Amino acid sequence: MKIGFAMKTISRRSFAKAAGTTAAALVAAPYVVHAQAVKARVVVIGGGFGGATAAKYVRQFDREVEVTLVEPSATFTTCPFSNYVLAGFKTLKYITHDYKALTAVHGVKHVQSAAQSIDAAGKSVRLANGDTLRFDKLVVSPGIDFRWGAVKGYDEAAAEKIPHAWRAGPQTELLRKQLEAMPDGGTVLMVVPANPFRCPPGPYERASMIAFYLKANKPKSKILILDAKDMFSKQGLFQDGWKALYGDMITWVPLKDDGKVVEIDVNAKEVTTEFGKKHKADVINLIPPQWAGAIARTGGLASDSGWCPVNPTSFESTLHKDVHIIGDACIAGAMPKSGFAANSQGKVAAMSIVNAINNRPMAPPTYVNTCYSLVSREYGISVADVYRVTDQGIVAVQGAGGVSPRDAAPSVRFQEAQYAEGWYASMTQEIWGS
Repeated sequence: MKIGFAMKTISRRSFAKAAGTTAAALVAAPYVVHAQAVKARVVVIGGGFGGATAAKYVRQFDREVEVTLVEPSATFTTCPFSNYVLAGFKTLKYITHDYKALTAVHGVKHVQSAAQSIDAAGKSVRLANGDTLRFDKLVVSPGIDFRWGAVKGYDEAAAEKIPHAWRAGPQTELLRKQLEAMPDGGTVLMVVPANPFRCPPGPYERASMIAFYLKANKPKSKILILDAKDMFSKQGLFQDGWKALYGDMITWVPLKDDGKVVEIDVNAKEVTTEFGKKHKADVINLIPPQWAGAIARTGGLASDSGWCPVNPTSFESTLHKDVHIIGDACIAGAMPKSGFAANSQGKVAAMSIVNAINNRPMAPPTYVNTCYSLVSREYGISVADVYRVTDQGIVAVQGAGGVSPRDAAPSVRFQEAQYAEGWYASMTQEIWGS
């Protein structure tokens, strides 16, 4: 069985529609509590896009497998759509989801505690509450952590004054409040890291959404983006939209023009670039360099890169047998670190685990990713890709997917913005809904 889509060409609209219908087709009957044998025990660490998907689909594929989700929070707030909270047309409540359907409908056990350590050889997970969970198979989906200190002067304490907002929630609210307090004619400075990092188009959509808010409320203000790389995802589409909608409000400075920030003075609200140039701003949003979540690194699942190497056909760790790493934390070849990619990986990992438990072979998987971004509330752009496993690892299938055309009419941009709404609603319903 292949998880994903096998195709040669596909439009963005039909891509999103296919993703939703495929997900719906995989949904089984609601969970009914009754006595049944436990064939195997699967523990899943992390309840985000990857972990929640894996937990649900292991249960969907085999009801005799016991699944325990280790997630300290009762809810999950998505990074996708959090930029729209900054723009003012979405709320944190809208992008926050609970685990009630996973437990009540699908029979996943939710342990509300943090994973403190992994004994891969002994097949156990130690929890912050003192309990130990034993597993036959383990899925680790911890997302990202920040490389504190990679930008001199920027640590956890500094983030309470200069927000990264790269985990949605209180940090999103902090950045929003700072934008609201900024005077008209002020400067918002964004610091963007080098690859790889979570959600490659995210910083540029954020700049768009901040510009959307400023244009309506503080039109004399400016946005300066200091970037540690020379190219970014959907670059031409974003820059076309910035020019058309916001004029000269947004300035992007690439690496080659001294865009890499190496130090920050939090109290002075001033950053210093690689070649010594200083920039002051009224509001600074510093997105620091990243690596795999701490439990993956301390659990011996990460390489020297700080990310986790995996088998591209199953997402099983190449360092520890029976441990699968999915989502932002893993090294997934050409696949970006995105919520949709994590969802796709979670399904493949779930099928791989169930096949192994039942001594069935695993067919070569096909992976998918689609990503919508808004440049304004009614101006959407997107990229979609299909991936397969080759001798070079996970690579994009040439001729499948694609990006929005740069010469599209306003009506097309409006439709893409509407598709973004549908994409988010169907994705979150599939993962955390019934």
